[in-house]
Amino acid sequence: MFHYTKWAQIRDVEQNAGTNTARFRRYGNLSAATTALTEGVTPAGSQLSVTNITAAALQYGDFVTITDKLAMETQDPILTETVQIQGDQAADTFDQLTRDVLVAGTSVFYANGVGGRSSVAANVAVADYRKIARSLALNNAKKLTRIVTGTDQVGTSPIDAAYIVIISPNTYYDLKGLTGFIPTRQYPSNVTPMEGEVGSLDEFRFVMTTNAKVFTGAGSGSVDVHADVILAANAYGITRISGNTLESIFKPLGSGGSQDPLNQRQTQGWKGTFVAKRLNENFLYRYEHAVSA
Repeated sequence: MFHYTKWAQIRDVEQNAGTNTARFRRYGNLSAATTALTEGVTPAGSQLSVTNITAAALQYGDFVTITDKLAMETQDPILTETVQIQGDQAADTFDQLTRDVLVAGTSVFYANGVGGRSSVAANVAVADYRKIARSLALNNAKKLTRIVTGTDQVGTSPIDAAYIVIISPNTYYDLKGLTGFIPTRQYPSNVTPMEGEVGSLDEFRFVMTTNAKVFTGAGSGSVDVHADVILAANAYGITRISGNTLESIFKPLGSGGSQDPLNQRQTQGWKGTFVAKRLNENFLYRYEHAVSA
């Protein structure tokens, strides 16, 4: 399951715009207008606080070589299978790139309140999640209400408001033992689980992935430290160059010229442009903890 791009703002760069840089804008809240208006007098008004955040989209891609012999001998539609496999590879690539940006954030909570990663020894705890929820609320972080959908990651669909937590299967093992955790099978009929969702706790909804970040041997006694990514609205963004989101590239037998004089090789590849960027450190957390053996 690839989840890390699903709750991002999307700001694409127009193709042939002369730049590969996208501009995100972060708006500050306006102060409460607590002074009563005077009849006939126009107030001074307020100014929007705007912070521009830029990110440059880079190209990524890969290809495989398919020999004429393999193409003749296989009973499978090899090009169709290859395109599907590479589609997963591309999604996995963008997912891991986004994950690595998110786990590098500055807002972090270590299990049981210890002072750093090297001291982490405790597993997940309800009290820890509630402290993180309190911090997000104090930061005026809004819950997520929409999820990016579709293979081109352009459309969105509504979800019930929540903070999203992306976890590993090992974390899920421990999560099921927490008091108050509700697995998706116990959701009321009017709540539709998201793809990969495993349950909820208080205002958190949990989705599971094998791409979750693990800091191997980094905790107390060299335990592995697992990093939950906890997201509120407008925490991060992703950008691509429009029209070059993902390109499938096929070079048939005979297209290699003198480099393939006997027409023995064809290639199937993909290429895409992408970048992820954290937009507000107050709207996402990294929760680092150990897991059960």
